[in-house]
Amino acid sequence: MHMEIGRRIFRQRLETDREGDLEQRRAFQKLIYVSTLVFGDASSFLLPWKRVFKITDSQVELAVRDNAQRLYASKLKSVGRDIDAEQLVRLKEAQHAYRLSDEYAEDLFKEHARKLVEANISAALSIIKSRTRAAGVTHVVEELEKMLAFNSLLISLKNQPDAARFAPGVGPISLLGGEYYGDRKIDDLKLLFRAYVTDSLSTGRLEENKLSALNQLRNIFGLGKREAESIVLDVTSKVYRKRLSQAVSAGELEAADSKAAFLQNICEELHFDPERASQIHEEIYRQKLQLCVADGELNEEDVAALLRLRVMLCIPQQTVEAAHSDICGSLFEKVVKEAIASGVDGYDADVKQAVRKAAHGLRLSREAAMSIAGKAVRKIFINYVKRARSVGSRTEAAKELKKMIAFNTLVVTELVADIKGESSDDTSTEEPIKEQEIEVLEDEEWESIQTLRKIRPDKELAAKLGKPGQTEITLKDDLQERERTDLYKTYLLFCITGEVKRIPFGAQITTKKDDSEYVLLNQLGGILGLSTTEIVEVHRSLAEQAFRQQAEVILADGQLTKARVEQLNELQKQVGLPPQYVQKIIKNITTTKMAAAIETAIGQGRLNIKQIRELKESSVDLDSMISETLRESLFKKTVDEIFSSGTGEFDEEEVYEKIPLDLNINAEKAKNVVQELARSRLSNSLIQAVSLLRQRNRQGVVSSLNDLLACDKAVPAKPLSWDVPEELADLFAIYLKVTQHQRNYCACSICWTLMILRQLLSGRWEIDYKLLAQRRKTLYSEKAQWGIGLCLIGSFLFTILFP
Repeated sequence: MHMEIGRRIFRQRLETDREGDLEQRRAFQKLIYVSTLVFGDASSFLLPWKRVFKITDSQVELAVRDNAQRLYASKLKSVGRDIDAEQLVRLKEAQHAYRLSDEYAEDLFKEHARKLVEANISAALSIIKSRTRAAGVTHVVEELEKMLAFNSLLISLKNQPDAARFAPGVGPISLLGGEYYGDRKIDDLKLLFRAYVTDSLSTGRLEENKLSALNQLRNIFGLGKREAESIVLDVTSKVYRKRLSQAVSAGELEAADSKAAFLQNICEELHFDPERASQIHEEIYRQKLQLCVADGELNEEDVAALLRLRVMLCIPQQTVEAAHSDICGSLFEKVVKEAIASGVDGYDADVKQAVRKAAHGLRLSREAAMSIAGKAVRKIFINYVKRARSVGSRTEAAKELKKMIAFNTLVVTELVADIKGESSDDTSTEEPIKEQEIEVLEDEEWESIQTLRKIRPDKELAAKLGKPGQTEITLKDDLQERERTDLYKTYLLFCITGEVKRIPFGAQITTKKDDSEYVLLNQLGGILGLSTTEIVEVHRSLAEQAFRQQAEVILADGQLTKARVEQLNELQKQVGLPPQYVQKIIKNITTTKMAAAIETAIGQGRLNIKQIRELKESSVDLDSMISETLRESLFKKTVDEIFSSGTGEFDEEEVYEKIPLDLNINAEKAKNVVQELARSRLSNSLIQAVSLLRQRNRQGVVSSLNDLLACDKAVPAKPLSWDVPEELADLFAIYLKVTQHQRNYCACSICWTLMILRQLLSGRWEIDYKLLAQRRKTLYSEKAQWGIGLCLIGSFLFTILFP
């Protein structure tokens, strides 16, 4: 029967239009759902929907689910805000009867609960947005209370022990996915939340149940923690201000034994943050202070009222000082800027009176007033400095700095005196400090520098220039040390060189400055915040630079003679540089010149190891003058000369120890250099000897063979081979003959000496020089053999022993 009904509905789908087809489709889905309810799980094989009507399993499942949801939704319409446990159990039974899964049943229940809450929200919004809001707030709160009661009921049902028997979806309400979900409706929800907060605090305190209700309402509306806290804080702040005003007006706060405990009690009743309460106290104090200083000063009544308010609100001293600094400081800053803007010529008695009135009438501390004035004055100083840097010439830069000095003397100094309440004729307390510093300079022998000595004026010049400028407001923290010293040096050079003026036809005239410029230089140092050490360093560097330039001309060749010493002494007196710095500069110049000369001599081969030793004996620091690479090159050149001297001598101690020690090079590295050089010269010496043999240069042959022997002493060589053995024999013969001749010559010389000694020992004190010369000639001309020499020695000894 079910299949016959299905075939009839299927045929009607083919015979109807599009709208009719949709109706027939729904009817067919209902048939499938009813058949599933009738036959249960057996419907899958009793009713072949897939084979007959070409319907898939997913379509069958969709038909069952959609119809079950419609039936369950119609069942939920009977559920209201007064839902109880029995209704939830019946809903659970209906869900199973409708063959609806827990997932879809939970979504349907939450949607139904959300719609009930949305109805309350819509009603509350229509009331709160209406024009007649006098009695509407109560109705708004009632709607929100209904919503909160329904939410609390669902939460309590969920927490019951037999909650598993209830329909799924019972729990806290959420607006997620509903009409009031999204950014477009968030402002309306905030408006309702604010209304509920206001009503909760209408009694002047926040009860615990209201605090819990606010948290539930925030969760239902989906408000962020910061958003909700901001609304609560705003409303609570207004209520706190109202209660504070009532307590002050009624005298309760002033009469309280402990003001802090009274205020803390209010905060606890309102669940208000004490830090925020302190901020409100500060705002109240600032408002009161602004009213008091509206006329530009604080009288005694204002001070007493502020003190009373401060005591009642328990405002810390630090907060009071900060408020006075901001409010009174802004007024004082305005007065200071007007005084500074008046300029050098506009700082008259009226301006002075306004500054004194503001400084003392606003009850600012001296430190706060000086800080405000210093900030404004430093801006003007910085403008002068920028203009001095931007100009092209040193003279124009010095003029800008001079304007800054004049501004400091005529305006800033008066301003500081007015702030302190001092007379403009009082002497600055900074000057004795300066004089004391100058006395310290005298002890350190810096008084010899003329430019430094001139910055301290004598009594006559000081009386002529008048009062010195202030030094409390400086640019020490605004400019780096190098920038400040550069500005000081610029004006110092202007004081030394004078002003350069151009006249027609391209000529220049330099006007000489008097010592008053140096006094202005001293004031500039105070404005720039330079210490005594920094000022001394600038003067010393210029004096040292001038002395060095002249000394380099005098010591152009690096030689220090008596006449040049006298010239340098005279130059020292002119510059005024202390002796220790003079000696250091002279030593630096001579050392530099000597180092250059030594390096040039080494490069040209005019300096050997013997001269190096002489320089070291003269206490010349060669290690700092000659680089290590150049010393190693000199060592290699010295060893090469030993291997090419032709004497055949090689002293290991001299080469391996003494020379490296004199040149301060690594002994092990020096030994490697010697051995490497000896190996390279072994074969070269043999080739050179053969070449000289072919040229019939016997002396050159012997020298080359001696060089070969010297290399062999440094590095024992393996036997060398040569293609022509006869040439090797000739080399050996020549070396043997020449060396034998040298030994005979030595023997004859010894005999000649012994013969003279024999005559002296035998008592013949008169020597026949003609006979001696004849014998000497005979010995040299005969080329006597070695045996003859031995015979002569023997006969001489026999004559001595047996006279």
